[in-house]
Amino acid sequence: MPSQDQTINIPQLIIILVLGALAIRYFFFSSPSSATNRAANSASNIRAREADVERIQQMFPQVGRRSIMWDLQRNGGNVVATTERILSGRGLEVPPQSFQPPLPASASSTPSSSTPTQTKALQPDLITRYNLKSKLEEQSTSSTPPEEETKKQGQAWSANKGERQALLQRRREEMILAARRKMEAKVAAEAALGKPGL
Repeated sequence: MPSQDQTINIPQLIIILVLGALAIRYFFFSSPSSATNRAANSASNIRAREADVERIQQMFPQVGRRSIMWDLQRNGGNVVATTERILSGRGLEVPPQSFQPPLPASASSTPSSSTPTQTKALQPDLITRYNLKSKLEEQSTSSTPPEEETKKQGQAWSANKGERQALLQRRREEMILAARRKMEAKVAAEAALGKPGL
């Protein structure tokens, strides 16, 4: 008849020793710098997430910051997936009430009254950025409509890189000036109707 005594076999003894050694190492030999590394890591993650939110919000100012942060958190910080979700027209999900995004680091360190003036100074209008003031004045004095001028120039795609660059730059300038003309016409129409302009 086998004895009723409990015995520890060799695999159980090895498992107990390994777990004991890991516990001792964790409690007594873990460096306190690992906690600071984790804190620094989370701070850099927050800064990277803020930069992603800023980038998306610059592309889509109509989307709320909280919704962008919620979507980035849900998809693991994938900016492309969030951008694609916005562009597809599905929109972003409304974050739950319990979701509290961290405050932006720039808002807590600088006063909010100076931020709008700084962004306006950093981002000039397109006419200034691309030096189109002379072309704007030239078009206002010109008698032929700009659409006819572009048809005269020819739209052939060149094999020369420099010519392609010049053609694309000219098209960009034309698009900016056309958008400006449309905006001026819209403002003039609103002013004629008595609505306040932009």
